[in-house]
Amino acid sequence: MRYLEVTCRLLLAAVFVVAAFNKASGKTAWLSFVQSLHQLRQVPASLVRPVAVAAVTTETTVALLLLVPVRAVGAAGFAVAAGLLLAFTVVIGLAVSRGNRAPCRCFGASRVPLGMPHVIRNLVLILAAVLGLIGALSEGTAEVPYALLAGTGGLILGILITAAEDIVALVKPIGTLRSVSATSTRGPHRTSRSD
Repeated sequence: MRYLEVTCRLLLAAVFVVAAFNKASGKTAWLSFVQSLHQLRQVPASLVRPVAVAAVTTETTVALLLLVPVRAVGAAGFAVAAGLLLAFTVVIGLAVSRGNRAPCRCFGASRVPLGMPHVIRNLVLILAAVLGLIGALSEGTAEVPYALLAGTGGLILGILITAAEDIVALVKPIGTLRSVSATSTRGPHRTSRSD
């Protein structure tokens, strides 16, 4: 369980560092994130900015808690991560159920509209937080080489999760180009007329 905890720590820390940084990395990124909260229509207009500040502050706090190699601090990080992810999942789920297709600004600039993949991704991250919490509360020690391996795996998974939309966007045009090229090699449809 200790290695699972280390994997989950680094996975979630990577996710929350990227999420917080990409939302607050500059004026344009920040305003885009705030605008995305307006588009979700889940928060009263007067509370959008305070909610945006709270979201980024909590994401940063979670990442810091998870990076402290103390069990009690890590357990607190996992618990807060699970709660925050649950809140995000409820907001996204409500928006999707109401037909709101605003772009997801979960990890910064994105044109991908909210949908069930975002809900599923958050449920997977909640599972990681719960498993990490169980690991943090369990007994046992970890050997350094295996802990480094588990941490590296978690870090890679976290980066892949944050880059998933970009990876899909890179692959999608290839499929589109293939279908266009297949159509163009067949040539235009010719109709024959008989006199």
